[in-house]
Parts: sequence; C-alpha cells; structure tokens
Amino acid sequence: MDTDKKIAAAIAAVSMYLEAEQQALYAQAAADQPPAVTQRSMNIWGVGGRQAMMQMRNLMQMKGFHGSRF
Repeated sequence: MDTDKKIAAAIAAVSMYLEAEQQALYAQAAADQPPAVTQRSMNIWGVGGRQAMMQMRNLMQMKGFHGSRF
C-alpha cells in the first residue's frame, strides 16, 4: 500500500509538471503575438493610397484605358 501512494504521488507530480509547462507555452505564445490594430492607429492616407492603386489596377485590367484616344 505504501508503494501505491508513492506511485500515485509520482504520477500526480508528473501530470502537474506537464500541465504547468503547457500553460507556460500558451502564455509565451500569447505574448509573442503582435497587438491588434485599432482604428486610431490606422494610417488613413496609406489606406486611401492603396485603394486608389487598386482601383487604377482594376481599370487597367478591365481595359478601361485602352479604348480611349486622347
């Protein structure tokens, strides 16, 4: 009976150690993630510029400029 208690204590200690190690890995992974972008930190001019470039590319792809004669 004494050995059963020792085995149970050893198994409990190992499982608690593994659980603590897993929680430490989760905490480290959460700390490594970049912070979320908020509305205030967005560059409005950059967003507008990228939108204009995408619109120009879309017009070029649809051949909106190929038929015009200036």
